[in-house]
Amino acid sequence: FARMFVQVCLYFYCKCLWRCLKFVVRKLTGQCELQRICYNTKPGAARTMKIEASLKGSKSKRLQTSVNVHPDAIEKTIDDIMELKRINPDINPQLGVSLQACLLQIVGYRNLIAEVEKLRREPYDSDNPQHEEMLLKLWKCLKPNSPLKARISKQWCEIGFQGDDPKTDFRGMGLLGLYNLVYFAEWDTEIAQQVLSDSLHPKYREVTKKELSHLSKAEWEKKKFDKAIGYSFAIVGINITDLAYNLLVSGALKTHFYNVAPEAPTLTHFQQTFCYLMHEFHKFWIDEDPLDIMEFNRVREKFYKRILKQLQNPEMALCPHFAASESLINM
Repeated sequence: FARMFVQVCLYFYCKCLWRCLKFVVRKLTGQCELQRICYNTKPGAARTMKIEASLKGSKSKRLQTSVNVHPDAIEKTIDDIMELKRINPDINPQLGVSLQACLLQIVGYRNLIAEVEKLRREPYDSDNPQHEEMLLKLWKCLKPNSPLKARISKQWCEIGFQGDDPKTDFRGMGLLGLYNLVYFAEWDTEIAQQVLSDSLHPKYREVTKKELSHLSKAEWEKKKFDKAIGYSFAIVGINITDLAYNLLVSGALKTHFYNVAPEAPTLTHFQQTFCYLMHEFHKFWIDEDPLDIMEFNRVREKFYKRILKQLQNPEMALCPHFAASESLINM
């Protein structure tokens, strides 16, 4: 009964009191909710997410559907919003610019999900020359000094595939897994090669003084002779692709993308985020110091929760070195 009462109260508040409150505030300030958000919230995720929530929660169907328009229709949509809200664009020129930037991000995020999903659903085809070319590029970027002796070869295990034909490992994430691995190897080559090397020959992390104080002599003796656990680079890359995909589809990456993309986030932004996640997961794996590879799922889940927590901060940008241009500051 208590739960039902709370739900009824929330429904009444959202449908009646909240709308009444917005009406009163508009009369007092002379500004609609969209104006107040744009004028009082700095550009980035904080502003865009508030604009998105305001449009979706509007009683007007035209405003609700504005977050789903085609990118080419955004300018017309802004004009419709200004007309519907009775806002003079000549008096409020900056409002149109700010709304346009927010809508480009909102619509772009939706389109990015569709693009990523399309790649994920496309299976690797060994009869497709483009697919094969990408796979060979991955090898050349990671192992430039070791020529691949044959297309079907045990050498693939050297970069972390499970068997002598990598195509079978792409089933879960389709071409998306290959796209991400190739991007990492091609554009972050030095880091990718280092991560690959460490995954094959892991270095045992140093035990801190604080940890040392909690270890008994027997535990310390065992710790000294423990061997650090490595992992399969390519398989983990496909798994981290799945992690990035889940962050994207759930909407968690909106915080990051709305802070780093001045307009529509693109596949490149997604791939840059993958590079960051691969690098961070590698460091996290070393810090966690798992006993064996069977602990992978535990470490992955802990890492996933840490990233989710970071993304709860509206000012969070996972990889600031990929940050947006300075033009974002002026929107």
